[in-house]
Amino acid sequence: MSLRDEIAELLRMPEHGVGAPSLDTIESTLTDGYAAKHALEADRWRIERRLCEVARGAGKPAGRREFARLSEQLETIDGELAKLRPLLHNLPARRRLARRAA
Repeated sequence: MSLRDEIAELLRMPEHGVGAPSLDTIESTLTDGYAAKHALEADRWRIERRLCEVARGAGKPAGRREFARLSEQLETIDGELAKLRPLLHNLPARRRLARRAA
């Protein structure tokens, strides 16, 4: 199961009582989610920097191919971030609820 699926499943679980996720589970998932988000953002930054370098020499066929490949990677990362960010946005509220219940 992907991290996004884990987060979505955790958010679908009851907020309290039987079947509610533990505070440890929520915090661990939140930490993993933030780590994944930061890794994607770092990859995005590296790709953007490389795109700028390649753009300077884009007149060459190899440069055009690399530019296209990097652009696709950037688009993929943007899509992943667009799916992950809203899920992560909702987890701190679940953590607060779990802390109150503990």
